[in-house]
Amino acid sequence: MEASLNVPDEMTLLARARALDDEALAEIHDRYYEPIYRYVLFRVSNQQVAEDLASEVFIRLLSALRDHTAPQNTLRGWLYGVAFRVVNDYHRKQYRREEVQLTDGIASNTSNPLETVSQRLSWKEVRAAMSELTEAQREVIALRFGQEMPIRDVAQLLGKTEGAVKQLQARAIATLARTLKETV
Repeated sequence: MEASLNVPDEMTLLARARALDDEALAEIHDRYYEPIYRYVLFRVSNQQVAEDLASEVFIRLLSALRDHTAPQNTLRGWLYGVAFRVVNDYHRKQYRREEVQLTDGIASNTSNPLETVSQRLSWKEVRAAMSELTEAQREVIALRFGQEMPIRDVAQLLGKTEGAVKQLQARAIATLARTLKETV
């Protein structure tokens, strides 16, 4: 989980970034790229696509800084909001055009092909189960478990109450449990 800045530090960093301070921009990238990448990867399940989409988030930040439309209050929330929109745009485009990924083999860190196939099938089942969730439930699961964000932060980021986030999380977990149990 990323080390979050306190509000005054984030505001100072954001002010420096709005002035296009190279060191501030590098610090933002160093601090937030990995968490944004992990969040996107959790939502798209493809490392190369996640790298591209996470980079797009930071390109949009630079554009916003140059256009003077950069976030005024919360850098972290703004970045996650942009990541959410970038991922949704990606999924919309994928829905419109079916893509088939070709591979020569199964890349693996293990020497046991059976274990590799088992891991891939498990991940495939989890992705299929995730597709049974509503968009709001997927978002809560991605932030709570993919990013290990506290409920308070998820609620603030999504503009929901903590109770609503807890309810979405509980329903999502119940749906996932039911769906995964059916596949076993």
